[in-house]
Amino acid sequence: MKSTLVGIFGTYAHEIIFLHVLSAFVWVGGMMAIRFAVHPALQHIEDPRVKLERILAVTGKFFHLVIPFILLIILTAVLMAVGLGFRIAAVDEGGHIISQSAYAIYQVVHIKEVIWVVMTANFTWMYWKRRKAQKLFDAGDLAGAGNAVSPLPKYLLPINIALGILALWLGITLRGL
Repeated sequence: MKSTLVGIFGTYAHEIIFLHVLSAFVWVGGMMAIRFAVHPALQHIEDPRVKLERILAVTGKFFHLVIPFILLIILTAVLMAVGLGFRIAAVDEGGHIISQSAYAIYQVVHIKEVIWVVMTANFTWMYWKRRKAQKLFDAGDLAGAGNAVSPLPKYLLPINIALGILALWLGITLRGL
């Protein structure tokens, strides 16, 4: 399996890195656009039903847009982590460090992986909160729908934006190490 992944990365390294970076920019950039441009603009809608309907429509379309990009980030991250040989350069088969600098890079790779996993878990939580809000909205419970979706722009989206920016910074750092 490992040799297959190394072979795939060796053949398609440019494409894999491009898809990884593109996916990160679409996801993180999209979250920033939603939070800092779209969300404030939606606050000018006076009718609460129309405002909530638009919020649910925008977040629904965005969430479905980014799901394939999230999956691409995960797939390309695995291909890069194995294909670039971070572990092989850092530790031997017994787990002993063979290069301090390679081990430091290997640790940054792990930190970045954890960040994307946390972001994916947070995205999943936002997806289900939005889905619950949509069901409540469709049932006519505007207050319940508003309460269900309100943590997204206040807390959950900003958390993912901050984590995404950190992951992008670490990714650029890895390319320069």
